[in-house]
Amino acid sequence: MAKKRFGTMLLSSLVVMGLIAGCSNSGSDDNKTEEKAPTTDNSTTTPTETAEGAFSDYSKGFPEKVELNIPVYERAFEGWNVTDNYYTRWIQKEFGDKYNIDVKFTAIARGNEVQDFEQLLAAHKAPDLIFHYDMPQALAYYSEEVMQDLDYKEIENYAPTYWKNMSATIEKYGKVDGKNAFVFAARPAIDNATTLIRKDWVEKVGMKVEDLTSLEKYNDMLQKWKDAGLGVGAETLKLNNYTFNYAFRDFPMDEKEHALYSDLGVADLTTPATEKYLRNLNTLYNKGLIDKEFYLRSDDAKIKAEFVAGKTGTYGLYLASNTDVIASTLANNPDAQFAILPPGAGTPEGSKPQGRAYWPFGFIMGVNYESSAEERAALWMYLEWMSQPANLFFLQNGVEGQNYTLDADGIAVKNADFKGESVLSQNNNKDYWALVTESAQYADQATTRKALARQWAPVGYENLVDQLFKYYDETAEFRTPDPMFSVVLEKVNEYKADLNALFQELYVKVALSKPEEFDAAYEAAKKTYLDAGYQEILDEKQKAIDAGQYS
Repeated sequence: MAKKRFGTMLLSSLVVMGLIAGCSNSGSDDNKTEEKAPTTDNSTTTPTETAEGAFSDYSKGFPEKVELNIPVYERAFEGWNVTDNYYTRWIQKEFGDKYNIDVKFTAIARGNEVQDFEQLLAAHKAPDLIFHYDMPQALAYYSEEVMQDLDYKEIENYAPTYWKNMSATIEKYGKVDGKNAFVFAARPAIDNATTLIRKDWVEKVGMKVEDLTSLEKYNDMLQKWKDAGLGVGAETLKLNNYTFNYAFRDFPMDEKEHALYSDLGVADLTTPATEKYLRNLNTLYNKGLIDKEFYLRSDDAKIKAEFVAGKTGTYGLYLASNTDVIASTLANNPDAQFAILPPGAGTPEGSKPQGRAYWPFGFIMGVNYESSAEERAALWMYLEWMSQPANLFFLQNGVEGQNYTLDADGIAVKNADFKGESVLSQNNNKDYWALVTESAQYADQATTRKALARQWAPVGYENLVDQLFKYYDETAEFRTPDPMFSVVLEKVNEYKADLNALFQELYVKVALSKPEEFDAAYEAAKKTYLDAGYQEILDEKQKAIDAGQYS
């Protein structure tokens, strides 16, 4: 399989964006007990005959040491070293040593991942796997010619279990311009992204959380918070993931308009929905109802710190059983109570609580153009090994009797107080096992949801997951996936980095303008944005839409 050459377009993404990545914290536990992890014999399949001939047989290990480098998100979890911990060492022992593979992990800042990958690629130090959660950026990587075209027969040979699980998805979504470009992780239809709200604050101003059914009622509550001297609503710098205006769109959305303006990686600044969003943001800012320095809240650590300190009453997160935000908040505010913010709280009266639906896959993954045939085979073998139920279960739950016990349903019940060497990361090690699935699954949906509730619910706050499931189900019909273009959008790749930085500058300027200056500030921002390349992106998208090159 021929390697591709590194494209010069890569350099465009190295523009300084003014983003502040989370700090990397490393640590270890002094309690170095020897625990027996499950040992499995999930040998990679022997070679099968293909049109190209027989694949090499590595089921007994590589004859010479192969280095496999895997990216892993750095989320600045306190005391957690993403590249060297109990589980990375377990992976080396159970998988790497067995096949003569040296498994290395490369930390990728979750809030700054594109720049991290681009810098590593430019320095020829990128991991063997290049991943992203969203297709526009994955297409951008592919267009930069930093990924190899794939041989699906090779994947099936070295990773038969993984291929069986994901082949339908890979064959449907993995091609670009007719070439095999991507493989995927599974994504069950459920999500733990949500927003906490200080329930005690809501009730102190004579309201109930369940009554926050519209943006107008939410804004009224924020005013009451301010008047009572409680605090303000959280707000963050918009970057990387642009879904902020969904609740302000018409429903149902026009299909072609949705395809034209919806792009997770390039913000829409010019539509009526964005104008409505920014006008509301401008009002909240000028009334002092949100964090006055929201434009400085560019990473989770800063956002969480405001909530923990009792300065803000809302906090967006991926809910997990071992999240520290509740305990940290209670340490400062012992009387704090928590609830899930209803989705209607961000929706104007008469509108629907719209949101972006995920595609039916998690990680979108490609192989580094510089990876050798042996490293590529090792990668498929790694996905195969992780696809084995025993290995996946161990990565998700840890050591039985320490991290968890099994209940009558066979569900792992987490020991929230466990602090030993095999302690899981704060998101239950997801950044390792997300290569094959986005969430843990059991035999049926009822058991899976019960298991997810235990995985996501902080001890004593099981009701939060009940609320999360309730709102998720109630808003299902109003979630729409992004359009998926079947061609590379060159103008997106050309202007994306610059427009990301420019959008942050322009939308913050509009949000901070005086109310009487909003209209002029917004019109000027639109013109600047369109002239800086956004109009060219719209023109390119429109051409692809007219040609039917999207779904």
